[in-house]
Amino acid sequence: MAKRTDGHRRYDLDLLRYLQVLVEEESVSKAALRMKVSDAAMSRHLATLRTVFGDPILVLSGRRMMATTFASRIRDRVQSIVRDADALVNDNETLKLRHISPRFTIRANDLVVSAFGHVILMALKQECPNCSVVFAPETEETASEALRNSQIDLYVGATDDLRPEIMRQTLFLTSFRAIVREGHPIFARGITPQTLVDYDHISVSRKGRSYGPIDTILKERHGLTRPIAMVVPTYHSMIDTVRETDMILPLPDIVIDRLPLSQIQLEAFDFPFELPPVTSFQAWHPRVDTDGVHRWLRDTVFQVIRRELAQVRKVPAAVLPS
Repeated sequence: MAKRTDGHRRYDLDLLRYLQVLVEEESVSKAALRMKVSDAAMSRHLATLRTVFGDPILVLSGRRMMATTFASRIRDRVQSIVRDADALVNDNETLKLRHISPRFTIRANDLVVSAFGHVILMALKQECPNCSVVFAPETEETASEALRNSQIDLYVGATDDLRPEIMRQTLFLTSFRAIVREGHPIFARGITPQTLVDYDHISVSRKGRSYGPIDTILKERHGLTRPIAMVVPTYHSMIDTVRETDMILPLPDIVIDRLPLSQIQLEAFDFPFELPPVTSFQAWHPRVDTDGVHRWLRDTVFQVIRRELAQVRKVPAAVLPS
């Protein structure tokens, strides 16, 4: 508990934990839920923090509370202090992975699960035979909320919709190419922005969105509009059937590189303009940043994905972008 001694403000580590959670949640009730204390107790901790720091910490903005400028400014420093303190304890703990049975819940799209799911599980089980992995589907709830509420342990994907406190580590960069049926007429005509829009396209979007970066470039640079004939929720849902049509299916290169194109009567081509690469990363909540088991999970996922990509792309893992 904070107190004044000889004119100096003094407080313990637990009070900093309350400060960290209050600033992250911007809600007394949500912070109380995370810290497993009553709303009244959390309100008392907030009052103490306001006295110690001489700042309101949280203020009303309409119907919700938001962190003050001061609280937002010190948030990263407070998180770092709490993590470092936790690390002092965790450094003395020796992981006995063969004697525990953790169940990891990882949210990832079908692209990640298809390309890396089985190798991630095999690598985890090599050191922790009794572990299990649940690959949770993407939902309308944001990854940030799922991580904050402990519904998932790890997020692997490319969404930019993450709250500032969520920690992340880049896994790989991927570019988009297109696949079509073998002998598609676009090859004889030449691949240009104009021929690209002469055929129906398939858009992949879990949220049912028809347009993305490809359409922006076509519209802004070439004054063209791509005809979207179909929107599907996952990348793999149309791979087996696109060969029966003249439609064009954009796919990330990490998917195309793994497809036996000639065997399934498909061909791939690059778009006739440069597309921005997509950055995929793993993300986790700061409260588990120094947890030994969670750190082992993250390290394993990182190493496995980098190793698999290096093999597919035939380059050393060390030269992959990060």
